[in-house]
Amino acid sequence: MESHIVKVLSVTPVTHNVRCFKVEKPEGYTFVPGQATEVAVNKPGWEEERRPFTFTGLNEWDHLEFTIKIYEDHHSVTDQLGHVQAGDSFIIHDVWGAIHYKGEGVFIAGGAGVTPFIAIFRDLQRKGQLGHNKLFFSNRTFGDIILKEEFEQMLGDNFINTITREEVPGYEHHIIDEAYLKRKLPNFDRQFYICGPDIMVQDLRAVLERLSGSADLVTVEV
Repeated sequence: MESHIVKVLSVTPVTHNVRCFKVEKPEGYTFVPGQATEVAVNKPGWEEERRPFTFTGLNEWDHLEFTIKIYEDHHSVTDQLGHVQAGDSFIIHDVWGAIHYKGEGVFIAGGAGVTPFIAIFRDLQRKGQLGHNKLFFSNRTFGDIILKEEFEQMLGDNFINTITREEVPGYEHHIIDEAYLKRKLPNFDRQFYICGPDIMVQDLRAVLERLSGSADLVTVEV
């Protein structure tokens, strides 16, 4: 399996527990928006502890970018990532599938599940093809919303937030379920993209395959 040791160029806070890692890009390394790789922290004892993370930058950039939620209460890779600083290094591997853009539609994300959509929307913006794509984004709290200002700038009114564990003036307070989607969408004859916690993805996939009448219209991370 292909692997590369890449230097971490910068680490920037995105929310209270999400960080943006910019790292070196190996020569000839390419990917498509929505794709991912396995990442390990290049420190003793952690070199083989690989976890999948989506590229949130664009292939055209001269560096790679990952936007990652840090879990400080886990003795895991995501805890170790919380200690990584510029000058440290990652081990990255082959690029693999994940979510591919199939055309204009509705994107549904839960928490850090929004990461595959970041590069997709940035790429569409670069091409002038954002169109009428919508993003429904569910988070526990207002402070959990990743890249809120950037999504607002890109999508305007087509960026719809719902907060599940607190009530915030001006924001929806509802889980994304069948009733919510029926209230927000006039029809289901369109592409749907879902990424988030497993139970959310499983439930919404079944709902949307039924409502759209076609499994081919529903894309989930695989």
